[in-house]
Amino acid sequence: MPKMKTHRGAAKRFQVTGSGKIRRRKAFRAHLLEKKPTKRTRRLKGYAILEGGDAKRAERLLGRR
Repeated sequence: MPKMKTHRGAAKRFQVTGSGKIRRRKAFRAHLLEKKPTKRTRRLKGYAILEGGDAKRAERLLGRR
């Protein structure tokens, strides 16, 4: 069986933390920010951790497990 290739699109979107969790950027923060409330853009700062089935799917795409 050949090695499984990493899904390059997923590799650009997800990062694995030191403890092995998968993190992603939050959506709706890329552009058109002028019309969004400051409160909303502040809430969208930082990263979110993938959980459940999403995490399992991302791990498979990243070639882990």
